[in-house]
Amino acid sequence: MRQQVEHRLHELKAEWASGQQMLAELEAQQTNLRNTLLRISGAIQVLEELLAQAPEDAPPPVSCIGAGQSFQAGPTAS
Repeated sequence: MRQQVEHRLHELKAEWASGQQMLAELEAQQTNLRNTLLRISGAIQVLEELLAQAPEDAPPPVSCIGAGQSFQAGPTAS
């Protein structure tokens, strides 16, 4: 009987340690996801502010590369 209880205790302690490790990993994942969402939210806010300030028919700034345009590097020095 004692041996069975000790065996079960060992199993439960291992299970608890595994659960603690999983919880720590999930908390780290949650922190990373919150940071990512915060960055995305900030980018959305900036773009919305830019749209609110720009006239609708204004051309994009010269430095923007939009759809249908490609960046081509000049010749490289050797």
